[in-house]
Amino acid sequence: MLELQDVCFTIKKDGAETNLVDHVSIKVPKGHFMAIVGPSGCGKTTLLKTIAGLNPESKGALFWESRNLSEEGDFSPSEMGYVPQFSIAYDPLTVDESVEAATRLRVKYKDTAELDHRIDRVLEETGLGPISDRVVKVLSGGQKRRLGLAMELVSDPKILLCDEVTSGLDPRSEREIVRLLHDLSRKDGRIVLSVTHSLAHLELYDSILVLHEGRVAFHGPPERLTHYFSVKDTEEVYPRLASQASERWQASWQKHSASYYGMLEKNRARHIANGELHLKPNPAAAPTLDANDLEKNPAAGHADMETRLPGFFSQFATLLSRRWRIFFRDRGQVFLQLAILICFPVLVTLFSDKASGNIRRYSDVRQNDVFAEIQEQQSVRSDQAKVGSAISGIIMFQVVLLALMGSNNSAREIAAERPIYEKEKFGGLRPMAYLSSKIAFLSCLVIAQSLWMAFFVNFFGPFRGDFIQHSIFLILVNASMTSICLAISALMRTAEQASLLSIYLVGFQLPLSGAVLALPEHIEAFTRPFVSAYWAWSGSVEALQSQVHGAVQSVIDTSLSNQNACYFTLGIHILVALGMAWIGARRPQWE
Repeated sequence: MLELQDVCFTIKKDGAETNLVDHVSIKVPKGHFMAIVGPSGCGKTTLLKTIAGLNPESKGALFWESRNLSEEGDFSPSEMGYVPQFSIAYDPLTVDESVEAATRLRVKYKDTAELDHRIDRVLEETGLGPISDRVVKVLSGGQKRRLGLAMELVSDPKILLCDEVTSGLDPRSEREIVRLLHDLSRKDGRIVLSVTHSLAHLELYDSILVLHEGRVAFHGPPERLTHYFSVKDTEEVYPRLASQASERWQASWQKHSASYYGMLEKNRARHIANGELHLKPNPAAAPTLDANDLEKNPAAGHADMETRLPGFFSQFATLLSRRWRIFFRDRGQVFLQLAILICFPVLVTLFSDKASGNIRRYSDVRQNDVFAEIQEQQSVRSDQAKVGSAISGIIMFQVVLLALMGSNNSAREIAAERPIYEKEKFGGLRPMAYLSSKIAFLSCLVIAQSLWMAFFVNFFGPFRGDFIQHSIFLILVNASMTSICLAISALMRTAEQASLLSIYLVGFQLPLSGAVLALPEHIEAFTRPFVSAYWAWSGSVEALQSQVHGAVQSVIDTSLSNQNACYFTLGIHILVALGMAWIGARRPQWE
């Protein structure tokens, strides 16, 4: 049984405390299908999130099978399924792939036969079997809601929370979803709570919970709803609620609650007697825990914790495989990456003519003619200025383009899929497995982009120096900017915010590097440690041939750092950025 005792959820609004959920007390037995209804802003979704543990209760207590969730911890990921208002599947994947990924992330299975059996069973339960090979993008609204349910049912949850899963659907699809939820509540004693704005199909529910300004106005059988509110039709319930304050409705309900709960008990007994309600769980639905599991995790001994979470490496492999699959199916992203990979190195080589010239050396024989000696010095300096400025500019151009690639790689990587990630994290996904899969995916892009830039420019361009060292610095600056933008993506709430901040960050790399114009010393000392472009440019310049290196130094005002300092600083940039990404990935950002 699920029981709420005087549960409150309080926020501060305009300096005062406001109860969005106000002393809610209800009892929901096993195998029960309950609708949570009420006017907009009455606290329906807030109550559902409080039950789920997304909103910590401010007062009161929640009990689940005699376990005090307020003191002994929230539901385990396998005990609860939460279906939010938004889609929790990726558009490029098929229905079968989406359910398979959800299963691999949430369920530890013995072999592929068990995995396939679980997937097939869930697809059959939700009626998705005939369209299992269809991509999510082309599904109708009702089919997407069914898919959301399927992805939650893979762990055999004992309580299923649904937030507005029927909103925006046509009447037929709405009834089909409600009927599906009703059927799901009849299996294995599962509790199904459904937030809905609609007052249609109420006869399919076991009970109706009516909220008004965060308070309970009614909780009883659907057939008693109109009688309780003294209306002829359910559509008149909401106007009736507005006729008096929520405190009066709450007081009225407290007087009549005992009799209505008695009606619910009689209806429940009738359903059990008629064989309409099956409370015993199916032992074949999920693997049981062995002695080793209980020794490692004593809390796993709860009766409902039959489904075990997969390990770190299993989740990592699933996420990485899914990310590559999504990447290759997104033709626009693949085309963009190929265009960048081809066009950016070509842009660099367009400026190679000025940098490919020879630098004349001073004659070993001293000139007797002063005019000839001055002319020789001018020629050498002219060559140094021409070649040195071109080489310096081309190296910085490479560095900035790779910084731009890094921004494009990761600015939206986490922020764009934040709702899905938060939902999967709520279902048991390890943040470290998620972040590690992102790092592995992005590392492949970084290495491919940087090495191709280095090879192309070295073969067709004018770079004259240590190729390996230059390649390493190109990889490091790309990795640094990719890591920094990944951290931004993890910390920002929206993809638009992350993209905008990342673009600004890349835009400031060139002026703050000092490669074009030297900054004032007091500003340079403050900004230099944070500018990845400077360290990659400086390290690459230090890798040039001595004559070319001297030519570059003759035309720049900014001091260069030794290569060890450049390696160290870029490495620190990467580590700090990944640390910030880890903080952002762990921090809850559920809307």
